[in-house]
Amino acid sequence: MKTNKFILAGALAGALMLTTSCSDSFLEVKNPNGEPLEEYYTTDEHLLEALTAAYDPLHWPDWDGSAYNALNIDAEIMGDDFWVGGNSISDNQHWHKLFNFEGDGNNTLATLWTDFYSGVKRCNDVIKYCGWGGSTEEKLKSYTTQARVLRVYYYNILWHYYGNVPFYLENLEAPYTAPQLTADEIYERLIPELEDIIDSNVLPMRWDDTNAGRVSQAMAYMLYAEMVMYQKDTARYSKALGYMNEIISSGKYDLMPNYADLWKESGEWGIESIFEVNYNDDNAQRDWGTPKSVGGTVLPTLIAPNQWPGGDGWDSGSDGWGFMPLRLETYNMYADNDTRRASTCWDVRGVSYNERYQDTHIWLGKYRPYSDNCKDCPTSKNLNYNNNLRIYRFSETLLNAAELLLQTGGSAGEAAALVSKVRQRAGLDAVASVSIADIIEERHLEFVGEGKRYFDLVRSGFAPTVLVPDQYGYRTNSWTENKKHIPLAQSELDADPSLKPNNY
Repeated sequence: MKTNKFILAGALAGALMLTTSCSDSFLEVKNPNGEPLEEYYTTDEHLLEALTAAYDPLHWPDWDGSAYNALNIDAEIMGDDFWVGGNSISDNQHWHKLFNFEGDGNNTLATLWTDFYSGVKRCNDVIKYCGWGGSTEEKLKSYTTQARVLRVYYYNILWHYYGNVPFYLENLEAPYTAPQLTADEIYERLIPELEDIIDSNVLPMRWDDTNAGRVSQAMAYMLYAEMVMYQKDTARYSKALGYMNEIISSGKYDLMPNYADLWKESGEWGIESIFEVNYNDDNAQRDWGTPKSVGGTVLPTLIAPNQWPGGDGWDSGSDGWGFMPLRLETYNMYADNDTRRASTCWDVRGVSYNERYQDTHIWLGKYRPYSDNCKDCPTSKNLNYNNNLRIYRFSETLLNAAELLLQTGGSAGEAAALVSKVRQRAGLDAVASVSIADIIEERHLEFVGEGKRYFDLVRSGFAPTVLVPDQYGYRTNSWTENKKHIPLAQSELDADPSLKPNNY
């Protein structure tokens, strides 16, 4: 259900809170009436503006005016379920380079750095301004805690991709540089922060529909499990398992009975949703000259066929850009009775359209375009589909719990019961016992196109044997351990000579 007005109210705040990258000077923040900050951020209304601005960078990566870097595509192109596609091998060349594990400082996910350090800066602002008062103690605690969770989330993305990054919890002064920490040091800074946030118990396990889109206690639990499992921090596995069990026993979340319903507009913020990035076509302000304004997402346009002739709910003349065609091997890995295949794989074999590079005539169904999903947009429709980006779902809670059970000495039968819930929702038989490899494969089937697979392969140790040259000659290099962290952008290295590049 599209009830989230909170995040979409950020146009004014976003205009007030502009930033640039970590290594550049931040723009001076001013309000429309010219009052000093100490006077402006002293009301609940204005503090809420600042908090809304801290949420805004969640929306930017799909296209921020500089590059297309939808988070699920960024991860999936380094995995084994999709090709990169597009018009040619030079179209969004950084994706093609990273796909083949040959990225460099000029072919990397440069804009994620700028987008999410802007998020970090805005979160720091909220925490600072809330220290000045301006609202009730309860609201100040909530605003501060939401900003702290968001800040960990932004750093988590930077940590996953770049590993060794600058780290700061208070905004920078000239020359606007921060010490670059190693990936392990970043983790050791973030996890105690997240544990403190969780222990404060300020956030609800689930917000009501009016506030859907805010970070919750359950979202913090999922973020914690994701980080602990990626780091292979075995000492914290029991705590992460406890958090998964709290979500399961809370009664606030459950599997949606029909997998296909997850990807409809009516399924957004449904019973299975723990966290989503909200996009909306209604009154969208986003356009070619205003990429960071509120509105929809370009993701369905990016991952759809070019020059569509009409049909399947997408009007004739609709245009896709042909990125991320799904591999035939991905389609074939599903059993015929696995209901996830129909929702995951938009199979248009037999339909004629303008074929682009690496086209297979199979596309990601979860975020595919429908004309109804941008019909209310007053600006460029191909930039403003209302498909929310799913970040954490309850099915992942179950599979996390199953994996952590095995890792902490729990029985394979207990773990199998959790995995079986996911399987039975997909129309498959229950299983009596599972291994870690079984759970990784179940995650593979469940989360195609959601940006989970590549990181699962890396953390589970399967990347060196799975991410290898393919039979088509598209991927000619193999993944190796030094590819875990992608290159830092050359522009950032040039701006801050103290930064050390990754050994990619």
